[in-house]
Amino acid sequence: MINYNEIYEVLRKEKYSETLQPLTKGFLVEIAEFLSEKRTESMQEDNLFSDNLAKSKKQLENAISLFKELMRVRKRKLLNLVFVATETGIMKRDYENMLAAERDLFDRLVKSFEESDREITKVVNGRRDKEKEDKFRMVMFSQSVDQFMGMDGQPLGPYVAGELVNMDGKVAEIFVTGGKASFVDDE
Repeated sequence: MINYNEIYEVLRKEKYSETLQPLTKGFLVEIAEFLSEKRTESMQEDNLFSDNLAKSKKQLENAISLFKELMRVRKRKLLNLVFVATETGIMKRDYENMLAAERDLFDRLVKSFEESDREITKVVNGRRDKEKEDKFRMVMFSQSVDQFMGMDGQPLGPYVAGELVNMDGKVAEIFVTGGKASFVDDE
């Protein structure tokens, strides 16, 4: 089982190293056992060992602080790795040193960053998502049209010649190609 000095040493190595440090497979379980043992020791109300009781309480508090700091340092390194992976495409650096939960987080963050980059690129290059772009379009009817059902099953119309209508892009396309309307928002 891990002890307080080992937790401190793991944090020290993690802080002063640029890469993620390898942790034992059972590291989190060992931490949980250590903290549980210290909690049990700190709850004892035996006056004979009052010095030991105070020491156990202090070690518990410090061990929790050390563990939280270790996780913060590792998260910061993980975010840097995500940034490097999305910018360079190299994803395996320090991958083997990640805990299972860290690997899962890393994979999800890389995926999210890549999706965000694709969306930004589309907007910057003027290629917006066609579905969003054509959601609603403004048309002017050149012929009168009776009431009809829209794509969502709701009744639309009737519309008279010369009427301006902002409608679903797919429905608008049907009327424009049929010669019954024209797009007003065409550039």
